[in-house]
Amino acid sequence: MSYRRYWLALAVVIIGSFAVLGGVGRKMISQAPPIPDVYTTDGQLLFTGATITNGQGVWQSIGGQEIGTVWGHGAYVAPDWSADWLHRESEILLNTWAARAGARNFAALGPDQQAVFKARLIREMRT
Repeated sequence: MSYRRYWLALAVVIIGSFAVLGGVGRKMISQAPPIPDVYTTDGQLLFTGATITNGQGVWQSIGGQEIGTVWGHGAYVAPDWSADWLHRESEILLNTWAARAGARNFAALGPDQQAVFKARLIREMRT
């Protein structure tokens, strides 16, 4: 029994598969969405397309592409890391400000002082 025919069929399938993958990959890269520069409503540059591309590189370097894409649908299949980071950063800021005000942490402050720091936090984070 000769297996030459089967080996030839396997080679054709493998070569064909890689040709299709290469063609589809090339098409995807050439039709990728543009990455624009982002400006505020009064025309100030917030960040460039290069900054976005660098951020995508960071995302990919820490394995972010394993749980979603860098173009947007990652929140459907993974936790929203940006919201988590903003929450953690907010807690750190509140606790730091409370410590500077002489309290052990933010929770140890009275409601009036907490309200002042929360208003300051909102202004700081939006800026």
